[in-house]
Amino acid sequence: MALVMLLVLFLLNSYVVGMQPTQISQQASSPPHPSGEQTPLERDNLSFPWSRFRLPRYIIPLHYHILVHPNLTSLRFTGSVTIQIDVQNNTNWVVLHSKGLQISKATILDKNHAHLSDQVLPCLHNLAHEQIGIFSPRVLSSGEKYFLYIEFEAELAEGFRGFYKSTYKTGSGEIRTLASTHFEPTSARMAFPCFDEPSFKANFSVRIRRSSEYISLSNMPIVKSVEVDDGLLEDQYAASVKMSTYLVAFVICDFKSVTATTSSGVQVSVYADPWKGSQTHYPLEAAVKMLDFFEDYFNIHYPLPKYDLIAIPDFEMGAMENWGLTTYRENSLLFDPHLSSVSDKLWVTMVIGHELAHQWFGNLVTMNWWNDTWLNEGFARYMEYISVEATYPELKVEEHQLRTYFAAVAHDSLNSSRPISSPAENPTQIHEMFDTVSYDKGACILHMLRHFMSEDAFRSGLIRYLRKFSYQNAQNQDLWDSLANICSEEDFISGQHCYSREQAHKNSYILDSQHLDLTAIMNTWTMQKGVPLVIVNRAGPRLMLRQVRFLRTELPSDPLWSTLQQGYLWHIPLTYKTDTSSIIHRHLMTTHTDSVHIGEVVNWVKVNVDMTGYYVVHYEDGGWEEITKLLRENHTALSYKDRTHLIHNAFQLVTAGYLPLNKALDLIGYLHLETHTAPLLQALGYLEALYHMIEKRRDVDLVQNFRMYILQFFRDVIDQQTWSDEGSVSTRRLRSKVLSLACHLNDPSSLDEANLRFKDWLQSNGALKLPTDVAQTVYAVGAQDHHGWASLFHMYRTSSSAAQKDKILFALTNSRNTTKLYSLLDLGLEGEVIRPQDLSTLIYWVAQNPQGHHMAWNFVKKNWSTLVQKFQLGSSTIQEILIGTTGQFSYLEEYNEVKLFFESIREHASQVRSPQFALDNLQKNVRWMQRNLETLKNCLSEKKYS
Repeated sequence: MALVMLLVLFLLNSYVVGMQPTQISQQASSPPHPSGEQTPLERDNLSFPWSRFRLPRYIIPLHYHILVHPNLTSLRFTGSVTIQIDVQNNTNWVVLHSKGLQISKATILDKNHAHLSDQVLPCLHNLAHEQIGIFSPRVLSSGEKYFLYIEFEAELAEGFRGFYKSTYKTGSGEIRTLASTHFEPTSARMAFPCFDEPSFKANFSVRIRRSSEYISLSNMPIVKSVEVDDGLLEDQYAASVKMSTYLVAFVICDFKSVTATTSSGVQVSVYADPWKGSQTHYPLEAAVKMLDFFEDYFNIHYPLPKYDLIAIPDFEMGAMENWGLTTYRENSLLFDPHLSSVSDKLWVTMVIGHELAHQWFGNLVTMNWWNDTWLNEGFARYMEYISVEATYPELKVEEHQLRTYFAAVAHDSLNSSRPISSPAENPTQIHEMFDTVSYDKGACILHMLRHFMSEDAFRSGLIRYLRKFSYQNAQNQDLWDSLANICSEEDFISGQHCYSREQAHKNSYILDSQHLDLTAIMNTWTMQKGVPLVIVNRAGPRLMLRQVRFLRTELPSDPLWSTLQQGYLWHIPLTYKTDTSSIIHRHLMTTHTDSVHIGEVVNWVKVNVDMTGYYVVHYEDGGWEEITKLLRENHTALSYKDRTHLIHNAFQLVTAGYLPLNKALDLIGYLHLETHTAPLLQALGYLEALYHMIEKRRDVDLVQNFRMYILQFFRDVIDQQTWSDEGSVSTRRLRSKVLSLACHLNDPSSLDEANLRFKDWLQSNGALKLPTDVAQTVYAVGAQDHHGWASLFHMYRTSSSAAQKDKILFALTNSRNTTKLYSLLDLGLEGEVIRPQDLSTLIYWVAQNPQGHHMAWNFVKKNWSTLVQKFQLGSSTIQEILIGTTGQFSYLEEYNEVKLFFESIREHASQVRSPQFALDNLQKNVRWMQRNLETLKNCLSEKKYS
């Protein structure tokens, strides 16, 4: 009878809360039944009560009390969690997340900490959804608070997710172990049972047990440490602020730290293994400086008393913004003053700025769900540029920011792109949200919006957004409302300084005497995929405008063109300037066709001034000839950003079929006059990328002619370079790129200098300091003979500098010896000498090598199942591997072969976008060759290279 009554209660409750019972595989543990008069509950008679990926909303977590005890010898951990919950509907079930945890006990207590049942509570598992359901024989009443207590254990995870093990090597060669966490986006459930969704914000009180030879770290400061057993200590941490589960973090290690204090009293510490202490001083300086900047910029104090940064030896991503305890890959945090280049310094500074920006965007205010991941990542990417430019202007980060635009357009101009706000339900789909669209396109539309609104209005709106939604979750609309100063009716009536929706038009931005709806404008950028192409031509005193979707794989004459264009329209904040005035003109284009008055006497017009807008521009009817003439006669009439933008757009339009290749090559003919590094790097980068693709084709004469063309084109720039670390940051970045390409193209003088420097370095047993900006190039040249390669490989195994190891690994993959390339790939897969975190980079670099590009792809095919086990299917690592290995294929048979492989792994390929993106990218290469290869040969022939 008791069982029947329980089933009746269950059925009634299922009706009340709208549950959908399903039959799910059960993996519940069976602890001894407690004594008592009640009959033990039968799990076999219960079905899992929830069928959706997202958790039900009728139970809200308020406070977690977490205890974890990792054993770094057995590589297991035990733990318990007590979660205070607020029940909002009558129910017998608590459904939450758990993955890979062995649940040994589950109990529910009332607000007075009295057990609701003297029996073991059934714990059912939905393995496919990574959920557990705990059944209470007594109904949990709506409006009441309870405590859910769970004990669990598990192995420290292999890989980079959840609570996982990492190792490092001491100066004497001893291997030491540490344990660290990485929870974003859906891996907190691997460390403790939890409501693992961003909107379930709660407070967290953490206790960590450890041996005395280790330290522990978590989000908050330690309140006290107590001895709980002989030699076993328990660190008890202060309760956290309200935050999402993915931001919880803890580390157990034997690292050392350096510490400083910000002007507002926040204690900042940088942790690394004890043999890397000298590499922690610059990141400490940068973190303190930029934390001060962000507090001032946002006018909101960082809410925690401390901010830790720690370099984890095994780390898949660049870094993770856990509140108060940010974790980093070593090469994204540590800076070796003797071995790190200026590009390494810029990278470290940008990553630190990115994670600090997250302490406000992402941590203080969190997106409501992963479909708006860009609200976290787009803002952090954009704010990293703003923060570095303000704190380290000498690093010239604004030049690097141009690459964000280029990366976004490259991704977004393929049909397999996605809208910024996209559906994402299961963990695989959620992982895919951490891509170029969320980061780079998100940053681009924020940059466009900032320049459209003005800096002051943009900053004020951001502050309003952060203050209104502090410790809460937000959606796109909340951001637009904050930027437009729109508020709820309740706030409006209470006298808040804002506008109701009904009066929002009074606060709309005014352009050309028109009121503008910010939501309507920005929805065209976040709710549809793609990037617009604005086609410009002159008609007397008017500039005629037309917008279409920019695609690099389809021509207007192709059958699919009209279908792929259907339904696309953007509200484009246009800017333009002419030779008749220094004024930047603005116009909002909201229709497919439009026009603006520019006057009869205008000789040239440049649209998208300084590349502030996220759109490509094509100048019809002789427009490109006008611009080419301007650059040759007076290139400084345009800013360096405009010149860089023109070079980028021209070559993208070649790929898309709008512009002949010879016209793009004519455009860059002015570069012998160019003194700014950004346009030079853009042209150099495009020709280099094209050369890498050409050299993998079966046309020796073409490769030789194109090599000579590039060397002669940049002869003066090559000859101006010195093999040193002298000059500005811009000069040094150009030097690294130019000399690297010159050596790759077998420039005799550059090869001689690199070989000489490598020989001297080798004879000194590595004691001779190579200039950091050219070290990678010197290593790559030196790796071409067996002795040099073997010496570098030994240095790779013994170096304690992540920056140096990266440069050496690149050099090793430049070998023309296929046996050596095979051995590197095998070592990467094995994971001891070359860490698994570097495997995707290793594969990409081998694929760049003409001797290795098919080898790398065959390696991926052969080891596909292993790679998916090592790295989650939707991860950025898998995306990088697929796109990196196929990105320089350009034959139709290669396209067909790749397509055939993806069809053979349809079960995986159908779940993610990256296979289709790789195919689209490959198709773009094939069509480029079909459209432009003969033109390229003719251009080279005219220049007497054939």
